[in-house]
Amino acid sequence: MLGQYLPVVLLLFLTVLFAAVSSVASRLLAPRSPNDRKAAPYECGIIPGRETPERFPVRFYLVAMIFIVFDIEIIFFYPWAIAHRGLGMYGLVAVLLFSAAVFESFVYLIGNGALEWGPVKRPDLSGAVSSSRTTSSTVRRIGVREVGLEGRSGTDGGGVTA
Repeated sequence: MLGQYLPVVLLLFLTVLFAAVSSVASRLLAPRSPNDRKAAPYECGIIPGRETPERFPVRFYLVAMIFIVFDIEIIFFYPWAIAHRGLGMYGLVAVLLFSAAVFESFVYLIGNGALEWGPVKRPDLSGAVSSSRTTSSTVRRIGVREVGLEGRSGTDGGGVTA
């Protein structure tokens, strides 16, 4: 019984042995001449001249989420496609519920601008705010009768000291 697992155990042992021997050989045989150029990050042969001015935009992560959602969708649809006849109505309902969840997440990502590239479109609010608006004209003051604080002194009824 244990003999059937011998090849797997042997392969695991050989993997660990290879990793250990490679690590030791690298430390013993590798030339050592550290300098700033070797310690710098390497990306496509371009040496970075300065730090990045900004963080990755949120859209980058939203696109990554779309890829993950569709990868999971493929992973779950493949077994269903193979065995859909044997699953019957239960399998059909399960895959429809799964499809609805995938579609909902896709709609959420599109609604958050995952596929909108280019400059950020900001709404034009120049006509929305007039110069005549002030705090006293836009904030509704709560009257004494609305709150029921008739007998209180020193307040205007809204909790603001007069």
